Amino acid sequence: MTTVEAVQKHGLAAGEAERPRSSDWTIPQAWEQYTAVEHATWKILYERQAKLLAGRACDEFIAGMEGLPISAEAIPDFRGLNDVLMKRTGWRIVAVPGLVPDDVFFEHLSNRRFPSGNFIRKPEHLDYLEEPDVFHDVFGHVPMLMNPAIADFIQAYGIGGLRAQKLGELSRLARVYWYTVEFGLVEQRNGLRLYGAGIASSFTESLFCLDSASPNRIRLRLERVMRTQYRIDDLQETYFVIRNLDELLEFAQIDFAPLYELARGLKDLNPGDVLSTDEVLGHGDGRYHIARRQGEAA
Repeated sequence: MTTVEAVQKHGLAAGEAERPRSSDWTIPQAWEQYTAVEHATWKILYERQAKLLAGRACDEFIAGMEGLPISAEAIPDFRGLNDVLMKRTGWRIVAVPGLVPDDVFFEHLSNRRFPSGNFIRKPEHLDYLEEPDVFHDVFGHVPMLMNPAIADFIQAYGIGGLRAQKLGELSRLARVYWYTVEFGLVEQRNGLRLYGAGIASSFTESLFCLDSASPNRIRLRLERVMRTQYRIDDLQETYFVIRNLDELLEFAQIDFAPLYELARGLKDLNPGDVLSTDEVLGHGDGRYHIARRQGEAA
């Protein structure tokens, strides 16, 4: 699976959703139409993640959760979330039927609109879903949108995405999103903490990213990340670490064009590669992925 194909599977590009009538792909959330089973699925997911993330998620994620009208009892109504988000950071959530085209996705982000799937996974698929659902999008992403640094960074990412399309560099920019907004770690006073939505909404990855000896944990450098492929179908082999969330705002001020040019002149890196130029915070032993590969080869 290529990087672009991986992006298409994870919500940064067009998927298999039926095109809605609106040009921006938005649809009503239709909160009143959720079933008791769907609310119960949300409750299971919410309760186990909320319990797990104490001491694992960054302070800003926890603060975002506490400031939102969100609980285990029901799938959140976007209208209530938007009342709070708009006052805090000027963002709002818009419902979409699934994955949306690149230009639509970036246009929403550049205008502080976060596209969220309005559906929730089936009870038999609690731990893995190829297409991001309302739990991933709301539980994973929205608490961090309460933070001004993340709110500004994701808007800048949307603006940068529209530029990257014109430059033919979308795959490299997608890697930045993947290793920050989706699977990023941050240093805090009590050690490494997670802030990426792909981790925060995953029970298994929330444990693996901080506790396992298998993955690498490497200081994030933009040109390094732009060259690094990632895992769409499994746990990550490498997590990139920022010093604080304000570092993302610094990235938003950088002209990415020279970095794209630099990356084009160098070969892509495998997800588990470690370079002599890396600032390695934790060199993984790779045991998890070695075992997976041996199992697939058997």
